[in-house]
Amino acid sequence: MNNDKIKQYLEKLDYGPAPESDAKVKEWLRSYGSLFGHYINGTWQGPAKIGYFKTINPANLEVLARVAHGTVEDVNAAVEAAKNAFLSWSSLPGYKRAKYLYAIARAIAKNSRKFAVLESLNNGKPIRETRDFDIPQVIRNFYYYAGWAEILEKEYPKHEAGGVIAGIVPWNFPLMIATWKIAPAIAAGYTIVLKPSKTTPLSVLMLADLLMNEVKLPPGVVNIVTGKGDTGDLMVQHPDVWGIDFTGSTEVGKKIRTATAGSGKHLKLELGGKSPFIVFANADLDSAIEGVVNAIWFNQGHVCCAGSRLLVEESIYQEFVQRLKARMDKLRSGQQLDKAIDIGAIHSQDQLDTIIELVETGLKEGGEIYQPKGWIQPENGYYYPPTLFTNVNSANTVVQEEIFGPVLVCMSFRTPSEAIQLANNTRYGLAASVWSQDINVALDVARQMKAGTVWINDHNRFDAAAGFGGYRESGYGREGGREGMASVINENLVMDRFRREWNPEPKLKIDNAEYVDRTYRFLIGGKLARPDGATSFEIRSPENKLLGLVGDANRKDVRNAVEAARKAADSWADQSTHLRAQILYFLAENLAIHYKRFAGVIAKQTNVALKGEYNCSCLCEVKSAIELLFHYAAMADKFEGTVQPVPERMLVNAVKEPIGVIGIKAPDEFPLLGVIAPLASAIVMGNTVVMIAGKNALS
Repeated sequence: MNNDKIKQYLEKLDYGPAPESDAKVKEWLRSYGSLFGHYINGTWQGPAKIGYFKTINPANLEVLARVAHGTVEDVNAAVEAAKNAFLSWSSLPGYKRAKYLYAIARAIAKNSRKFAVLESLNNGKPIRETRDFDIPQVIRNFYYYAGWAEILEKEYPKHEAGGVIAGIVPWNFPLMIATWKIAPAIAAGYTIVLKPSKTTPLSVLMLADLLMNEVKLPPGVVNIVTGKGDTGDLMVQHPDVWGIDFTGSTEVGKKIRTATAGSGKHLKLELGGKSPFIVFANADLDSAIEGVVNAIWFNQGHVCCAGSRLLVEESIYQEFVQRLKARMDKLRSGQQLDKAIDIGAIHSQDQLDTIIELVETGLKEGGEIYQPKGWIQPENGYYYPPTLFTNVNSANTVVQEEIFGPVLVCMSFRTPSEAIQLANNTRYGLAASVWSQDINVALDVARQMKAGTVWINDHNRFDAAAGFGGYRESGYGREGGREGMASVINENLVMDRFRREWNPEPKLKIDNAEYVDRTYRFLIGGKLARPDGATSFEIRSPENKLLGLVGDANRKDVRNAVEAARKAADSWADQSTHLRAQILYFLAENLAIHYKRFAGVIAKQTNVALKGEYNCSCLCEVKSAIELLFHYAAMADKFEGTVQPVPERMLVNAVKEPIGVIGIKAPDEFPLLGVIAPLASAIVMGNTVVMIAGKNALS
């Protein structure tokens, strides 16, 4: 065969089907009669009130199984089992907990192909993704946190496991995100009750099968309750749950935050995103094109950190868009178990309807779309073609709203500063990527991105050793890495130690003449300000003696304080850690000079005051506040960034950055220490603060 014929043959050559067998998965489902209860206290338990719902294959609408719907009785039973297991599990030496995590990792590895097929069937994503990304990440997570279980006592000697964690998992990465919840929790000595998504519970139930029959994990350490949204609500509201670990939409995250406010529950939220993908003219365009494909069409765009906003330097905009359209024409769709496809099924009818609605809104607002020529997709199932929006701006709905589907919006920019402004013009702050062969430009732009994770010349790369999470409306807390471990650490806080170590000392006399009744003003923008409403409230001693008047803030006062904090945020964050430390040292030194006066004010406001005398606990509080200021000043430059080793060929540079403006409500119990403890730690890390003092506000 001559070269011309070979060329003609190759030009006509198309991918043939390469299906993965689902026989073993179907056999496993049949072994349970395709009917699953809850996994509670190490055994399968049917629902307390008979009720099951169907879970399907979104690629062909085939019913895969029926799953129990959790009610209040089921949630109570799961939490009770976790509570009963907590004491013995948390008391185990770390190396023994590590053995179980290693065993889980090995058990999943031995069954990795079965997990990959089941995940693909239940979720709709291509088998190549579950086989090469999801399940390897799951295994890696358990291995990584097994190591943490080994060294936890050394790294966090004051660690105490808090109790029962409620983990709530979304449908886009059902098993991988479940392991983000389970692995660090049980490594640190917690027990957990997990609720998978109502539509994609099967891979988590297969994990339960392994925990029970192969790993032999002690009963109650991991419990799995399946159900719909109301089941998750019951977990959030349960009084015996120590913390909530939620991954999902921003809207649901807000509801959880509201529901847990004031409850004392530990909260970690990994929410939505609208991540920018910035391409500079000097980028490797071929790599950037492939990066776009991976950023937005990986998992049909069902990725919280998907690079759904493409920002391209104006000089290459037209060329880049044309090359991207040509690449889109090569994407293939089909049944998810076909190893030769790029894009699988949309997760559900509801999600498909949402995508269609948002695309129609984008067209009505003047956007133009491109979808691959000759696009072919299966007739049954939920499918949507990869879509590119152009002729849009930052005011368009499709640019601001998370679509959570295979839809990309594209805009141009002229300068790096404009790119940064466009990228940060969002209520989210989860992830971003910068594409440039000029490493100085890439690093400078990355530093200014308001995103928890910024990739350089890459997108959607993860490893268990690399922390992941966001801020703004993308949530808070971190998954993975040391940060993920720290997010479940319940260290003995300063206030807790202060309560335990509160030892009375001899009483001292206080000269009442040095205290003068006065109206205390606000500190806003470095100046003392009177309340806008010209109103105040009284601070009285336990004997009902008037001690002073404190301004009563209204909405305008709060607005002014937040504006002042926002105005100072950038410049304060740019200050050196040395300077911030020196300011805290200075504050500590001055507080030490006036410690008797502060102790006296505290004495007058609290129950320890008695006829001008006070118990030394007031002095202890001031002393603790001074020590705390010195402590945080000393720690200011100890939280440097890290370069984290990971198995893949990439460099993870973890940069510590301030959150921004933090609103803090001080507790009433300790008038001074309650303010100093959160304030010092926040400002020394470069944040600005709007602080609301407790009811005993004079100190």
